[in-house]
This record gives sequence, structure tokens and C-alpha cells, in this order.
Amino acid sequence: MSQFTPEPTDNTSIATIRTLAADVVGKANSGHPGAPMGMAPVSHVLFTRFFNANPKNSKWFNRDRFVLSNGHACALQYILLHLLGYKLSMDDLKAFRQLDSLTPGHPEAHHTDGIEVTTGPLGQGFANGVGLAMAQAHLGAVYNRPRFDLINNYTYVFTGDGCLMEGVASEAASLAGHLQLGNLIVIYDDNHISIDGDTAVAFTESVEQRFLSYGWQVLHVNDGDHDLAAINGAIVAARAEKNKPTIICLKTTIGYGSKQQGTHGVHGSPLKADDIQSLKSKFGFPPDQKFYVPKETYDTYHAAALRGAKLESQWNSLLAEYAKAYPKEHAELTRRISGKLPEGWEQNLPVYTPADPAQASRKLSELVLTAITPTLPDLMGGSADLTGSNLTKVKGTVDFQPPSTGLGNYAGTYIRYGVREHGMGAIANGLHAYGGIVPFVATFLNFVSYAAGAVRLSALSKHQVIWVATHDSIGLGEDGPTHQPIETAVHLRAIPNLDFWRPADGNETSAAYLVALKSTQTPSVLSLSRQNLPNLEGSTIERAARGGYVLYEVANEDMTIVSSGSEVPIALEAASLLKKEGINVRLVSLPCWSVFDKQDEQYRLSVLRSGAPILSLEALATTGWQKYSHEQYGLPAWGASGPYLKVYEKFGITGPNIAVISKKVIAFYKQKGGQVVSPLIKAL
Repeated sequence: MSQFTPEPTDNTSIATIRTLAADVVGKANSGHPGAPMGMAPVSHVLFTRFFNANPKNSKWFNRDRFVLSNGHACALQYILLHLLGYKLSMDDLKAFRQLDSLTPGHPEAHHTDGIEVTTGPLGQGFANGVGLAMAQAHLGAVYNRPRFDLINNYTYVFTGDGCLMEGVASEAASLAGHLQLGNLIVIYDDNHISIDGDTAVAFTESVEQRFLSYGWQVLHVNDGDHDLAAINGAIVAARAEKNKPTIICLKTTIGYGSKQQGTHGVHGSPLKADDIQSLKSKFGFPPDQKFYVPKETYDTYHAAALRGAKLESQWNSLLAEYAKAYPKEHAELTRRISGKLPEGWEQNLPVYTPADPAQASRKLSELVLTAITPTLPDLMGGSADLTGSNLTKVKGTVDFQPPSTGLGNYAGTYIRYGVREHGMGAIANGLHAYGGIVPFVATFLNFVSYAAGAVRLSALSKHQVIWVATHDSIGLGEDGPTHQPIETAVHLRAIPNLDFWRPADGNETSAAYLVALKSTQTPSVLSLSRQNLPNLEGSTIERAARGGYVLYEVANEDMTIVSSGSEVPIALEAASLLKKEGINVRLVSLPCWSVFDKQDEQYRLSVLRSGAPILSLEALATTGWQKYSHEQYGLPAWGASGPYLKVYEKFGITGPNIAVISKKVIAFYKQKGGQVVSPLIKAL
């Protein structure tokens, strides 16, 4: 396809995209018409001449991936999906940004057929695209064989000035250049406009020099409004470069055809009615006819869809031949594509007894990864330059690196993310979105905050990303308040569809991995200790997998202490001290609130039952524990620097002091009188 052949329908199809963008945003009276109008030519060339996908089966595994990183152009993606014949009708376009429509304000994966990743927050889609490209490189290296180039798709990303200003895009672009991802093609809508106006006010760097320094191929199209041959040629050159990602700097006019073209006035506001009519007249369309699509436009995109269907049919035949030649690899690949884990993998999870030595839960996490990795080729992950602290690299695993570096190969499963937490999280979303991969990422719990935007989109998009978040409290000691994540757990526990685990021992750590790996549409954060934790009497994988359970039971209790993670042994010590004084205290371990909340009501009320006051204990902020306890003990402010036992003592989180606190709570509720009702009943 190196030779560009213009088609008689090209101009009509481009005009269709531009006028539909104006109508879609105009009817909603909300949205961004400018970028879709400016990028109509490149969209048309890409989707009618290069892009390989089958709208009748949007999950064909070897389809090209498309990411609209600049969410301001969301109407563009919906228009293209409609024209190509995805499950998006004209009525859906007319319902843009309306409640419960298939065309929400920004593209959402799992909501609209054909959307690969959820975008909107700028820069996230760029990094997702890097993850998608990494996934293709990895799975291709693992499963492709001579004569069987099964996994060879491209990832195309549309990006804009706003995305390139975001740090997450810079982090991802830097790593993509290092990894030499020749399957990644980014098309930069260089229209010099952002919401505040001309980019001259804030964004004057040389994008070309920046990306050249990252190791990218940089191409230019100086007239993205008209020069279809140049656009075609740039995409051809990008596809030909196998050892570098490519960014095509495409000069466009935002809102092309509008009376306000080239200004920020067309960026984020609907066109006025007279402007839309003028636009349609300019392109020879009926000015009073809304949502007009000429038959030749539908025919053009139908032909592109048929090409994709034919390609999938050919690929299915190739896959069938592959099954005969490589039955073992075929079985594993198709299992991974289906999203199922190998049968019986959970039998490899480590099981502990109190006789086993105390270990940090970060070390227990390493033991889990060591035990399950040989039977779970789906696992692919790494650390943000903290491998030796996070303990995430299993011995014998190979780094995911370009073969030319001598540091590993694309079949490798361990990713060296560098100090790029935000980019790491967003890339992991792309890895999971591709399919066949369960990504894990690692850093200190405090630095998950750097990646908050990506974590939020993991949860919203149902990406199964597992965060190994070590050094999770004041227990990290000497590094002090700058590294001690007092408030981080509150934030993460508040995110819908995210499981925040804080295991207290080995069995609870195994349980956290068990549930995280079975939760195919939920991300998980495993909050792990630096300090050693004893293996507890009464803990089991099965019990901990319910998110909360009674670790130490007594009848006619005077109080229940509910705790998580490294403070559970401290609560147990307090209960033992109180028992010597004739005070009966139950102990509940609550490693994961969200999983516990999903248990049936009878079970939850049996764990946090009525009849006695409940005190929560955690070496973090106490916000949120009110749902599970009557009184809370934790950190009122920042932590402190020093040996961890001294820091715990400073804040009164010791067995003897919690025993004193417990007696005060018991006395208060006895003086108050009346029945003490479970806090869960009040919550219900």
C-alpha cells in the first residue's frame, strides 16, 4: 500500500466525518467538535486503507488496536465505529453524552463495542497504547513460529497537545523508545490549540527533538487538512520501521470548515446552528439535514469492514494449521485468549502454620510469585526501579527487553519500568486490555499515589492489574514521614471496583493473590510490610479469602478488636494481656474491606457481631473504619523517622497500650449502658 491511489469517495467521506462531528456535538449541546473535524482526513486514510479489524467480531485477537488518547475527540471514535458497522447505530450517535447511552462523554471500554481502552484524562491513552504494543511484542515472541506469524498487529494512537503535556505520556514514551516498539504508531494532532487558547502560552518545546531523544522515529505531514498522499506515505513509513516507535506530527486546522476554524472557540463548544449549516453547504451537503451520511460513505466503510472480516477468516485458518503443527502452544495461547487461568494453579499457593518463621509480607509475596509463576505464563510484570525492595523478580525469569540490548528479549516476562510509577500503571492497563496477560506492577505503597490517575482508570475500566505495594506503614521506619503512607489506604479503599488487601501473615498473603488472580475484572492493591510478621493461629487461605474473619474467638466477649496487616499481631498481643486480667476479647482480621462487603449479611454480622463494642486498630489514618467499628485507633497525623519499633511505640501502637485503650473503651460502653449494636447494622 506504499502507492497512494485517491478514491472518488475520499472527499465525501471526510466531509461526512466533519459534518457528523458538528451534528453529534451540536445535538448534545456538549463536547468537542474541533479535533474530530481536524482529524477527519487522517482518520479516513487510516481506517479505509490500513486498519485491520472486523466490526462483526470486535474481539478478534490479531486486530489492530486503536486508542483515542486525546479524549476531546471522542465523537470522532463513535462516528468511525458507526460507519464501519460496529454495534453503534445512528440513534446511538444522536444520544451522545446522554444518560445510559452507548456514547458516553468519553470512550469507555466494556461499554461501547470497539472501544479498546477508557480514555478522557489526557495522557492515559498514550500510555495504554504503549502497553498494547508491549503485549503484542511479547505474545508474538512467545507464540509466533516460522510460517505462523499469528500475532503481528499494530497499535495506532491519536494524541494531541494536551496529552503530550501530561507527565504520564512522557514516562510511557521514554520507555517505549527504550523498548524499540516498532509496532506502535502515534499520530499527533498538531493544531496548536488547547482549552486556554494557542499553545504558545504554555507549550513551546520541540516535540520532534523530544521524541528523537526518546529513540522514536519522527515523521511530518505539513498539510493534514488536504494532503492524503502525504498522510498515506507517513503511515507506510511508520509501518516499515521495525525497531522504533513512530510519531507522525500532523499539522491540522482545528474545526476545519467552521467559521471558527483554527481557534480555541471550536475546541470545547458546539458550533452554532448557522455555522453547522454553512459547514454543510461548503461541503455540498444538504444544509438543513442533520446526521446526513451519503450512501457512498457507508459503502466505502463497508468495504473496509469486509476486508477486516476476510483477514480474520484467513487468520482463523492459520490458527487451525498452527494447532496441528504446535498443539501445546496452540492450547496455551487459546486458553490465554479466553481469559481462563490453568486448571489447578491455586494448588501451588504456599500454606503456613504458626510454626513457620516470621517474614515480611513483601517476602511472603515473593514466595507466592515464585510458587505460581512456573504454572502461570500469563503473569507479566515488574517494578518501578525497586525490584530489590519489592521482591518481585522470580529467579530464572527473563527481562522483557529488545534482543539487540543483550539484556533480555521480548519473550521475557519481567519489565524494568524505571522510576515511572504513573506510566507503569497506565501501561499495565494497556497490557491487560490487549488480552492474554495478567499484569502486576510494584512500588512502595506511598508511591502508588503517583499513579492515582492510572489506578482509577484500572478500576473504572475493569482492568485486572495487581499492584505489589510494599513498605506500607510506619513500619518502614527510618525513611520517615515522606515515605510512610498514612492516607494512601483511605484513598484506595474509596475507589469503586478496587480491592485493597492488607494481609497479616502468609496465609492471608496467599489469599490476597488467590482472589486477585480470580478477579478478572477488578484491580487489586496488595499492601505489604517491610517488617517481619508472625504466622497466626487460626488464619487460613480459605477464611482470609472472604476478606474478613474471626481470627480469635471467645464467648461472651467484652470487646472485639478488628485490625489488618501488621497490626493484627499487636491486637493479638493486647487480647492475650487482657485475658490475663479476665477480660475477654475477640479478634477479627479484615484484610480486604471490599471483598468482605460482598459476603452475605449473615456472615458479616457473625464476624462483626452485636453485643460488645468493636475497636479498630491500624497504623494508618482511621478514616473509613467507622463502618466496621465503634471506636478507632490509628495515626492522627504524619508518621516519624526512626527504628520501626520505636515509631510504633511513639504512636502507642503496642500490645500493652492497646490493652489500656481497650479497657477504656469497655468502661465507656458499660457506663453508657444499653445493647451495643453491630456497626454494620447501622451502616445497612
